[in-house]
Amino acid sequence: MAVKEYSNGEITIVWQPEKCIHSGVCVRMLPKVYNPQERPWIKPEYATTEELKRQIDNCPSGALSYKENK
Repeated sequence: MAVKEYSNGEITIVWQPEKCIHSGVCVRMLPKVYNPQERPWIKPEYATTEELKRQIDNCPSGALSYKENK
């Protein structure tokens, strides 16, 4: 499965589905951003950049990461 990227303009969220263990940390921390029933399932515009970074830093599998947009 290919890597997916989602941007809010300030950062780009990188999701590696093959690493995802579906622990639900992302959905519990930011339910407006992460909704597995919708497509796209990640909507970074529903949180601040700092909220996104904090949540991504808590991803237990490393499936979520981010890169700063220049």
